[in-house]
Amino acid sequence: MAMGDRVCAITGAASGIGRALAVELATRGSDVALCDVNEEGLAETVALVERLGRRATASVVDVSDRAQVEAFRDRVLDDHGRADAIVNNAGVAVNEQVVDLTYDDFEWIMGINFWGVVYGTKSFLPHLLERGDGWVVNVSSVFGLISVPYQGAYNATKFAVRGFTEALRGELHGTGVTPLCVHPGGIKTNIVRNGRWRASAEGVTHAQAADRFDQSLARTTAEQAAVIIADAMEARKTRVLVGPDAVAIDAIARAAPVRYTDLVLLAEQRRRG
Repeated sequence: MAMGDRVCAITGAASGIGRALAVELATRGSDVALCDVNEEGLAETVALVERLGRRATASVVDVSDRAQVEAFRDRVLDDHGRADAIVNNAGVAVNEQVVDLTYDDFEWIMGINFWGVVYGTKSFLPHLLERGDGWVVNVSSVFGLISVPYQGAYNATKFAVRGFTEALRGELHGTGVTPLCVHPGGIKTNIVRNGRWRASAEGVTHAQAADRFDQSLARTTAEQAAVIIADAMEARKTRVLVGPDAVAIDAIARAAPVRYTDLVLLAEQRRRG
């Protein structure tokens, strides 16, 4: 189903996948309602969309705050008259082993990565169901497929997003509303650079980790990811893997659902030399 003449609400739209998806959907004929905590970045995304001749509205929103998300929903409906999709994309990262992970870190990442998805879904879903059409697009991760050391908090949020969205598949069957769970691999965004870096086994600094991610692990651009996600929405898919690394990781998780941990550790040892 084409995305022309749609209204898509997108969280975390000031940069990365959120910005790229706003632009991609605009090229397909959609208007967009955007939110983020970064007001300057939002303004830049709005400008990119408006250059394409589509309408864009922006709201500064902390998705971990339910009242702010509900107010965002109200503004979207007031400004655009309807919503055809909510894309729960906003996300953050924490690098730390579980034994040293602070409760503040855990509450911070859960508030954005998990509760932000819940609030976005719950806020927009009644409207979508009333209209009998639309999408709930929730961005998980390849770390919602496998777990790796030092990413316990992030893994917990992304597995939670996956489970939450997969439960919607059955609940929304026959309603006209499609739940789409997105599993990106390494995408060229600022998620590592803007995350919390507490520790690494090698003493790698935050800046070094961000550079390593950009240079060797981020194999897919945000723009490429946006095309894949928009295509999945048009095809009414309920699950999509983004990037060749995501496809490979999914295959490993299916083939060795328990022993993949051994493969992860082996790969890490080889990488260290």
